Amino acid sequence: MMQQPDETIATRPDSNSTAAQPDMTAVVGSDDILLITLDTLRYDVACELAAAGRIPNLARHLPGGRWEERHAPGSFTYASHQAMFAGFLPTPVGQGPHPRLFAAEFGGSESTAAGTFVFAESNLVDGLAAAGYRTVCIGGVGFFNRRGALGSVLPDLFDEAHWSPELGVTSPTSFEAQVDLAARVVGGLPAERRLFLFVNVSALHQPNWFFAEGATADHGDTRATHAAALEYVDRHIGRLFAAVSSRRRCFAIVCSDHGTTYGEDGYTGHRLGHPAVWTVPYAHFFLPGPR
Repeated sequence: MMQQPDETIATRPDSNSTAAQPDMTAVVGSDDILLITLDTLRYDVACELAAAGRIPNLARHLPGGRWEERHAPGSFTYASHQAMFAGFLPTPVGQGPHPRLFAAEFGGSESTAAGTFVFAESNLVDGLAAAGYRTVCIGGVGFFNRRGALGSVLPDLFDEAHWSPELGVTSPTSFEAQVDLAARVVGGLPAERRLFLFVNVSALHQPNWFFAEGATADHGDTRATHAAALEYVDRHIGRLFAAVSSRRRCFAIVCSDHGTTYGEDGYTGHRLGHPAVWTVPYAHFFLPGPR
């Protein structure tokens, strides 16, 4: 029987997904939740490094040891995060509908499933706050810096938001500083309070030349320095995972918001319709709590 537009679909394994679809109605209210966007990370680079054993701390958590190929909801940070905070995480490749983890109440949604956490609010952050979560943003790129109205839109969704130049794109130790801050956030929460922590990792975004050994600004950013930035993130992400799972089990989503180009077909950068921009790595998994 053909499904009517105003019906919801039952939770089921997604044939295009490498990760099992959890029942988010059981996760929300029980587990802490971590959303990491590896800003600008390309799918092909992420897969190459995982296959070569160059990002062991991330790879050990990826379902099947590999990234899932997905399509970004936007071609640059602001657009993509507005969509993700409305519940539209990167979409599995292949024809859907694909059951979503989170969704706002919306008549006719064909991707709202039995296991989808549905919220009445206009965005996921407010929806989780209404469910009792402390919502915290650790910003990275300029859309989270609050240096003006536009840079305040996304962080203002959260109960608590952090940004400083040490967390931004020009800092060669940005992710270490973000992890240190995340550990302090977790340590300052009452044990019974659930946490939704969002971290926008700025290290992959240009400039990233300084992550390559011996590189100078004159060398500029390349696909290789992009890869070196991901290796840098991997060296420190284990501390972040340990911090967010130190109180209880944590459901983690790690993905890119969009990719970027380094000369492919004459393009450099993003906010354009190229496969290197639209195709992103994605994973979700549980981090076990203390035993």
